[in-house]
Amino acid sequence: MCARPGGQPELAGWAIAPRGSLRHGCCDDPGPCWGHLRGGPPRRDPLAAALSGFPLGDDEWPEAEKAEKLARGAALKWASGVFYCPEKLEGLGQYRSRETQRNSSIQSRLKSTVQSYLEGVSAGLEQLRSAAQEVQSVCQDLGAARWALLDSADRFQGLQQMRALMAEHVQLASVVQVLPQLFSVHEVFSHTLQLLRGQHLLEAHAELMMMEHLRDDILSQLHLRGLSGAQATVLSYFGGLQELNESLAKQLWDIVGSSLQLVREDPVLFVTAVRIIEREEKIDDTLLLEATFLPPGRPKGWRQKFYHVLQETITGAHFHAARMDAEGPGLARHLAALQKDIVSELRVVKDLMVQCVPAHYNILSVCTATYHQALTSHLQDILREDLDKQALFLLLEWALRVYHSPEMMGHPDLLPEVDVSALGPLMSPELVELTERKYVVKVKASVLVWMQRTLEVEFKEWFREEEPEMDHQGFFQSALPVIVMQMLNENIQVASLITDSLQQKVYNMALEELEAFLGRLREALVQCGKEHQKDRTVPKYYVSYLLAMLNNNLALSSSVSSLHPDTAHREVPTSLRAALDRTQKKACQLLLEELLLDLQPLCLQLPSRKWLSGSQLVSSMCEVIDKYAKDFSRVKKPVFTLLLTESELLVASQYLRALMQKKMVCKSEEERGQLCDRLLQDATQLRELFCGLGLDRSQQSLEAVFALRELICLKDPALLSLEVLGFITKYPDVSDEHISTLLDLRGDVSKEVRHMVLEMMAQHPQVLPESYRPIFSTILVPAPELPFCLRKGKCA
Repeated sequence: MCARPGGQPELAGWAIAPRGSLRHGCCDDPGPCWGHLRGGPPRRDPLAAALSGFPLGDDEWPEAEKAEKLARGAALKWASGVFYCPEKLEGLGQYRSRETQRNSSIQSRLKSTVQSYLEGVSAGLEQLRSAAQEVQSVCQDLGAARWALLDSADRFQGLQQMRALMAEHVQLASVVQVLPQLFSVHEVFSHTLQLLRGQHLLEAHAELMMMEHLRDDILSQLHLRGLSGAQATVLSYFGGLQELNESLAKQLWDIVGSSLQLVREDPVLFVTAVRIIEREEKIDDTLLLEATFLPPGRPKGWRQKFYHVLQETITGAHFHAARMDAEGPGLARHLAALQKDIVSELRVVKDLMVQCVPAHYNILSVCTATYHQALTSHLQDILREDLDKQALFLLLEWALRVYHSPEMMGHPDLLPEVDVSALGPLMSPELVELTERKYVVKVKASVLVWMQRTLEVEFKEWFREEEPEMDHQGFFQSALPVIVMQMLNENIQVASLITDSLQQKVYNMALEELEAFLGRLREALVQCGKEHQKDRTVPKYYVSYLLAMLNNNLALSSSVSSLHPDTAHREVPTSLRAALDRTQKKACQLLLEELLLDLQPLCLQLPSRKWLSGSQLVSSMCEVIDKYAKDFSRVKKPVFTLLLTESELLVASQYLRALMQKKMVCKSEEERGQLCDRLLQDATQLRELFCGLGLDRSQQSLEAVFALRELICLKDPALLSLEVLGFITKYPDVSDEHISTLLDLRGDVSKEVRHMVLEMMAQHPQVLPESYRPIFSTILVPAPELPFCLRKGKCA
């Protein structure tokens, strides 16, 4: 099949009409070619005959035979469909005319297309012929040129010597051009040196650059030609350049070192130095970019040297001074001077120096960073010294507070250009932590000394010939708690000016020192008690000062919570609370021992026949107790109640202890009655005394005397088991020895009853309740005397 211009497929030699009509290319009649249908030879198309270059034979085009067969089959199928019905034969004329027109149109288009193709092929062939002729002509010319070059090759060898002579001529011409400059080098050196001495720096640097350019140009030519041996001669000839460079550099660095003063007085010299440095930097950059030959002494790197000299100037002016006084006043003056100088110089840099240097110098940032880094190193050097607490505090305050405040780096004249927040802290967190610990150690040592002095003064006051001072309510007190708490609170408040962590460290240290101080205070109380035992007249007001110490302890206990930095969490640590309790107990113990010393002579008279007969023994005891109670009233209520309770317990235990000393045994029922009456009177009198002093009956231990009286008053010894059972139930700390001693005191208990009572106690062991206050466990019963079977007599 082949494509036709209408886009519809077309069989080789056949044209298919839109309505199914078929027309063969060998005849003009529409419809099938009857000759083909009959199998006869097809007629050859005139156009095909004209195209002799495109044969249509079967040998040349095998596909044409296949297409021919397909076309025949299609034609037969169409003809059979058309002529199968006779009525369709009527439209045969229409089919023919339409196909004839269509065939004519196709043939005309084919002819025009083939004609254009032929014209293009003809033009292409003509161009190919012309190109072939031109190529042949070029080849002939090249061949002629080749033969000509071969003929003149010997002549070119003679030009090599001419080329060498020409190169030498060029070199000599270059040398001739620079000879005047070379002869004037030393004269220029002298003139440049005079310019430098007269501080005409720009002119001197211009001549210096000219000489360097001449030298570098000669060295570069020698380098390119591999004449390295001649370079030493050139360098020796230009040896004065090194001296001039050094002289110029020295003047430049002197100017840079005085830059802060020059920009205020005469900035021209400083600007000149900066211009020269920038010239050299451009020369360095150019030579580094070319990277073919680097002259000696390059790159100079004078801009970096400028920064280095400026930094060294700043550092040396303030931080490399002679050894300073590391004590508080000297250090304070040093830090104040640093603060003033740094702010002043940064203002000069910001307002004046910035205008004298290129913007890319970032001179203000460089100076700020230099001061910051130098201060960091300087503070580290200072902290290596053994500083006192005042110096450590000054350093912490200066580094953490003053440095960033509006008085220094946050000064309004420096903002917003100066910003040290991006430079990091002046003291690292580790260094701050170490310094805070050193400060706490120093404060701890100072607090220890002050507390020790305070305790020594307090100890001396205990031996004064006058009573301690009283507050507005009449309670004894001393200045001890005020001094101690004020000292601790001041240190904590001072630490709060630095950081919260330092305040917390000082607070923890204060609590530790207060706890240790309470321990030393207890030791002082014990020492005072020992002195008093040797001579009860010393101290004269022993009891009064013990009461004052109890009030002081209360004051310390109530004030400790106020030391805490956080007002929402003011809890006293357990260890400190225990230390306060131990101090209170020690003072109470000493007071009770003093009371005991006055009661013991009276208790030694119990029990006795004289006591039974009605002596004033207990009345004397009440007088002693009442006297101490009046003294106890000088202490605040919580401790007063405690002292009263402990005094009552002491009196009760001493009374019971006296009864159990086996000093007396009732010989008759009458004596037992007298003993019961005396016990009732004494217990009632003592109870009423303590009730009158403000101690409730439920808090008194004298009830044990009333219970003991019931055991003695029992008339039927056989009921003692039940009575003793009730007694040990109420007082579970009573022992067999206590009960046995009480039975002995009765004087009428048989061995059987005693054995029964003791056996009953063994069968009913008692457990002490948690809230029980022991009474009998503190009372020791004398050991029974062993019977001696031999008569008393002299040893043989």
